Amino acid sequence: MIAQLTFLLKNRITAVWLGLIVATLVSWRIGTDHGLHASLATAVVLVVAFVKVRFVGAYFMELRAAPAWLRAAFEAYCLVVCTALIVMYLAV
Repeated sequence: MIAQLTFLLKNRITAVWLGLIVATLVSWRIGTDHGLHASLATAVVLVVAFVKVRFVGAYFMELRAAPAWLRAAFEAYCLVVCTALIVMYLAV
């Protein structure tokens, strides 16, 4: 049982999963009691959300092993949509 637990802790997927949990907690903390300007806090939460989208796509949807054009399209999608959302939010 200890060997299985050690394997899980060394596994890259587990590290990504733990990172996603930490990113969720950071987003929640910034969104609820941030002490930052509301626009800046929202932009940071959006960036963290899209970083999480990227990690889910790369590790849990296996885009890391996908052809280069598909990975590039996914990365571009994340960048363009995140940027568009932040610009639209800040423009209002």
